[in-house]
Amino acid sequence: MKTLVNNKTNYIIEIMEGKGKYKVKLVAVKSGKDLTATVAGGEEPHIGAVAIAISRPSLKNPNKLSATSSVFTLVGHKEDKLARRAAEKITKATKETTVTVVGLHINKATSQDIESLVQNTQKAVSKLIEKLCNKKKTGEEDK
Repeated sequence: MKTLVNNKTNYIIEIMEGKGKYKVKLVAVKSGKDLTATVAGGEEPHIGAVAIAISRPSLKNPNKLSATSSVFTLVGHKEDKLARRAAEKITKATKETTVTVVGLHINKATSQDIESLVQNTQKAVSKLIEKLCNKKKTGEEDK
């Protein structure tokens, strides 16, 4: 994991998970109070689905934070669930508007291949959240 640009409100974080055809690269661009995260990997990275999530109080318990999201999936692609999950998870953790772009592909993928890409995506998203939340706790964003 590395931070490529770092100032008060704008920076880029790059995270890699997995090896070979299971490698996933997450690049997050922080722009003020918003975040865009692109997750690409496998043998043919691309854009498969785009999700946007905003934080809001939970409908069941207003003391808890939830998220509302919308997804656009390109025809023939199946990354919609991954894009939505990632956007909502990041938004709930950071309370910031998040856009995720996800595109993962392995030729003639087995269910095990797909599961490996999903797991690596989830690990990368968790590492991103940890990094973002640590920046907030330490006040690193405000330096």
